[in-house]
Amino acid sequence: MKHARWGAIALAAAFAAPAVFAQGDAEAGRVKASTCMGCHGIPKYTNAYPTYRVPKLGGQSAAYLEAAIKAYRSGERPHGTMHAQAASLSDQDIADIAAFLSTAPAH
Repeated sequence: MKHARWGAIALAAAFAAPAVFAQGDAEAGRVKASTCMGCHGIPKYTNAYPTYRVPKLGGQSAAYLEAAIKAYRSGERPHGTMHAQAASLSDQDIADIAAFLSTAPAH
């Protein structure tokens, strides 16, 4: 019972603490995302090796995109190409890119 109580407290704290995200500028993100669009902006694009369909990011939630890019930057999400792309991005760059991609058309 003691563990259940601590679990409930931790869960409540997680929902009470808002995620910290910078305010993104979609127009600045449009310029910064040009490299991203080289793969993610091509309809039905499939990576050469390993072979997989590259996901389209347009219309995704800005908060999701920002969290995902930060996870690639930190290495929490393992993907060599994405880590290399995200490694030099500042939090503001990521917020701007996420703002742009969230307003881009979904494919």
